Amino acid sequence: MRELPFPSVTIATDLGKAKNIRSVGQAEEWLVARWPMRSGDKLQAAKQACLDALDGRVTCTACRDAFIEAAKEAGIYITHKRL
Repeated sequence: MRELPFPSVTIATDLGKAKNIRSVGQAEEWLVARWPMRSGDKLQAAKQACLDALDGRVTCTACRDAFIEAAKEAGIYITHKRL
């Protein structure tokens, strides 16, 4: 899988530690396998944005923005590097 890097987004893990997400590939992995919620509008939008970015239909920035919104929805958002 292509990683497609983007500026890091920091989220809180279920162990209370900070995790930096630095690519579309990492974002997709977290959204699918490690996310604290199983449903949510922002979660679904972020999953779709990851797939679209991997297929070249949206930019990595659009995927990152959707990931940030999903992290806020899940209550695990900490911070992100400014573009």
